[in-house]
Amino acid sequence: MYSKIVVPIAMDHLEHGEAVLERAKSLLDPGGEIILLNVVEDLNAYAQGYMIVDFPLEVIDASRDHAKKTLNELKEKHGVTGRIEVRIGGAAGVINTFAEDEKADLVIIASHRPGLIDYFIGSTASRVASHCKCAVLIDR
Repeated sequence: MYSKIVVPIAMDHLEHGEAVLERAKSLLDPGGEIILLNVVEDLNAYAQGYMIVDFPLEVIDASRDHAKKTLNELKEKHGVTGRIEVRIGGAAGVINTFAEDEKADLVIIASHRPGLIDYFIGSTASRVASHCKCAVLIDR
């Protein structure tokens, strides 16, 4: 069992996130903590050198607000007493750094059917599993 579990949830795959959240609840020690994490991609970081247009900060702010609202709804729906965190950056790097900073025992991340780009750069779940300093469970 685990005392601190980080559960990254992608807004475009909520159905996977709900299943992973239930798995996290079943693996949590009594008195333990689940942290629901969403990473809002910083599109401007990718745009440098490739695009002339800057994405307005309002887009990132709206994504962050939507993630907070959605994670709070998931927390209530599943009876999780943990907390939520929304960060900005590249998903795998942020998840790994966050788990290390929080001294998490486990990261449970959902896997999805890989797209073409995943074959070239790898999926987020793969990069988390390869570089995370704590245990990682990839849920299919």
